[in-house]
Amino acid sequence: MQIGKAGKAITSISTATHDTITVRNHDLAHELMGNVTFTEYFYLLTTGRKPTPDQAYFLDVLLVSIAEHGLVPTNQAARMTYAADPDFLQGAVAAGLLGCGKVILGTTEVAGRFLQETHTRIAKNGEALDDIIVEMRDDGRRIPGFGHPLHKPIDPRAQRILNLAEKRKVMGTYTQLAREIEGSVSRLWPKPLPMNVSFAIPAVLLDLDFPPSVLKAVPILARTASLLAHLAEESETPIGFTLAHHAEMGVNFKPTRS
Repeated sequence: MQIGKAGKAITSISTATHDTITVRNHDLAHELMGNVTFTEYFYLLTTGRKPTPDQAYFLDVLLVSIAEHGLVPTNQAARMTYAADPDFLQGAVAAGLLGCGKVILGTTEVAGRFLQETHTRIAKNGEALDDIIVEMRDDGRRIPGFGHPLHKPIDPRAQRILNLAEKRKVMGTYTQLAREIEGSVSRLWPKPLPMNVSFAIPAVLLDLDFPPSVLKAVPILARTASLLAHLAEESETPIGFTLAHHAEMGVNFKPTRS
């Protein structure tokens, strides 16, 4: 029994013969290896096009910005999984990636949709940005990509990204809108709510014509590098069981009533 809509059995990413490997219509060994960076290759793989200099530059900037942030839950999960089975590196990486939900890394994709929807409401429906922000505030809704438990009053990563976009003259519809939303939130929200890196990332990506499918892929790819770094450290100076112990000590037991 087939489940889901049937599609054509095709792929446009790669194919191989006994002596060649073709990736996105390029010879892997002779055209790509030694001639493109991994960042450029990632863009080619996901879009089918080679990146412009600005696309490659900012993809590097964004990957660096989001890759590492200490002992966040994704890294803790990976370390504890690795401690349980040091021979299962790929499982530990998978455990970390499975924790990349809306709260940790998926906000980038949600923030991208919010930027697009807000732009539509302003440009096509004639709504005022302040009215949109007030509506969200009064409805008790969160603004995706705003707020951070540590970085206050600003997230230095977000500011660096938008400052570089301005410096390199690539600020467009979405990066400008990001700045306008930042200003509106600072005026209308009842408490300080800084723009975080997960809002700046999609703003730049959308202005540089990255496909929506890449919005979530960028933080996942970046955080994979961080996971591997933490697991390399875990193999030499293990703290996985220490993390598990402190988690147990940090939670009080409360018996249920009979």
